[in-house]
Amino acid sequence: MGKDIFEVGINLAKVAVIFLMMIQAVPLLVWLERRGSAFIQNRLGPNRVGPLGLLQLLADAVKFIFKEQFIPGNAAKFLFLAAPVVALIPAALAFTAIPLSIPIQVEAFEMLGKSWGPYTFQFQGVKMDSGIIYILAVSSLGAYGLLLAGWASANKYSLMGALRASAQMISYELGLGLSIVGILMIYGTFDLNAMIDMQKGPLQFSFLGSEYVIPFLPNWGIFYQPLGALLFFICNFAESNRLPFDLPESEGELVAGFHTEYGGFKMLMFFMGEYGHMMVGAGLVTTFYLGGYLIPGLTEDTVRTLIATEVGAGTVANLLTALVFHVSFIVKLALLLWIFIWVRWTLPRFRYDTLMNLGWKTLLPWTLANAAITAIVLYFARGI
Repeated sequence: MGKDIFEVGINLAKVAVIFLMMIQAVPLLVWLERRGSAFIQNRLGPNRVGPLGLLQLLADAVKFIFKEQFIPGNAAKFLFLAAPVVALIPAALAFTAIPLSIPIQVEAFEMLGKSWGPYTFQFQGVKMDSGIIYILAVSSLGAYGLLLAGWASANKYSLMGALRASAQMISYELGLGLSIVGILMIYGTFDLNAMIDMQKGPLQFSFLGSEYVIPFLPNWGIFYQPLGALLFFICNFAESNRLPFDLPESEGELVAGFHTEYGGFKMLMFFMGEYGHMMVGAGLVTTFYLGGYLIPGLTEDTVRTLIATEVGAGTVANLLTALVFHVSFIVKLALLLWIFIWVRWTLPRFRYDTLMNLGWKTLLPWTLANAAITAIVLYFARGI
């Protein structure tokens, strides 16, 4: 956690801030979804409470917090109350392992009559060498929240939604894991920070002993694994229960599926969990295939030098440089989240047998084929 109390305190605060960032992004995504769906369907959307309906978010928050907390008479009370927490926590824990920008270098300074530093703070909650293993393992625990909610509600529609959710998430987790095998073979590491470092500079690769460079394209993973990126993105829709994969809720058949009996703040936690898994999926796509926080044509040293000419070299310049790259990450993340919203209001819901056939008979063979083709190409390209 750190070598002194200052570093420990900053690292703990960093985890809390990243969690709050994710939570605070949920109302903005809800607003964007409402306005975006209205735009797609040629209607107004929220426009009464505040400019562009922005204060509707505050009104909804007040409603969720103060709404009566209802618990069905036959429900398993402890599990019923625990389910929303179990649905939210995995997404929050997984998001803390995603690199959001370059590390922040803090130079030595004097405070309270004592010398502190220098420090290097990672712009992420927790840095680990096997970050992708941790994220996939923690994210998969979200299925337990849906199962607990469906069983503990003592409602047949909730139980059917929970069964659908478990079958769907187990089916598509297989495709999700296999879809990134190709990119993992290319990078040769589970470290997300190392993956981003490998995507610096222009597109370059070796084949049959020759080196090739395409200077006008960034060295992003999507140019090496376009099929893998598409398959991984599709599986993320299923893992986050977004249309056209929202069979666990399926209002036309199951009322609201696993969260039929939930309202108020408990319902809000399910919303946060869903959007949290969307952010984790979009963050992984950004990290694997879109260069993470990297900016094409600009290096860390270039940005720091430009900023240092205005504010001077030092900790402030390092912090502003990290914020610039963080904005780059947020822009890519926002674009992918908008695609999540766009697809929801464009495609119809799958029939359940179509959903399962797509996972087992289409996506799974394609992910296996992608991994096999990648291995063959790497064998001839690198001679390994």
